[in-house]
Amino acid sequence: MIPAPFDYVAAESTASAIDLLAQHGDNAKVLAGGHSLLPMMKLRLAQPAVLIDIGNVPELAGIAATADELVIGATTRHASLASSDLVRTEAPLLARAASLVGDPQIRHRGTIGGSLAHADPAADLPMALVALGGTVELTGPGGTRQVSADDFFIGYFETALAEAELLTAVRVPRRPGVPWGYQKFVRRANDWAIVGAAAIDGRIALANMGPVPLRALAAERALAAGVRPAEAAELAADGTSPGEDIHADRAYRQHLARVLTRRALEHRS
Repeated sequence: MIPAPFDYVAAESTASAIDLLAQHGDNAKVLAGGHSLLPMMKLRLAQPAVLIDIGNVPELAGIAATADELVIGATTRHASLASSDLVRTEAPLLARAASLVGDPQIRHRGTIGGSLAHADPAADLPMALVALGGTVELTGPGGTRQVSADDFFIGYFETALAEAELLTAVRVPRRPGVPWGYQKFVRRANDWAIVGAAAIDGRIALANMGPVPLRALAAERALAAGVRPAEAAELAADGTSPGEDIHADRAYRQHLARVLTRRALEHRS
């Protein structure tokens, strides 16, 4: 498995990365941790002519707090999220999700921005961000805009990133002490979820139940109406059309969504 030939350039700043993206257009891909992109390149499912490395751009990494939010740089590593006292206190669901990504090697190289931009519907961090009601900052030649997690994922491995835009930061609400639940069913430890469920503050997100991380809206409405969690969880799969593969058919995934949602609602931290 050998990638097609490509050029490599290391961006020195966010502005230089955006200039390079504008210059090379669809022929360029952004490299951060590389754990999603490089395997695709080895299989030649992705064949960029230019790799733009943003891994050493200082302003793209780090975790800070505002009055209401945590602001997380796009190249912040999963391991940093999982071990951060600030994240574990103010957004513990996110810390838990990051701690379950792959194995230690992946967590020490992979980045939150890379995971979100890759937009795998079975991945931990997209589901976590949807459950948390977070937003992403997208910066391009025209400036910076914020897009909610609900609107950022638009299809299978597709996002709202426009041409020459770079995901530069992630924002999540601070919710210290708010109960939350996080469940995923996997074939082996460290695998992507066959199905996942995350719940906090009346929001429920599902992984691998469609082409994007989904909100369990019928279950959320039931909870808001005062229905008991176990009964609300029975509605978790309503409106979903999960795919089928060697691990699970559609009916089994819908069953898992109901079971995992009940567990996420009833066994909250």
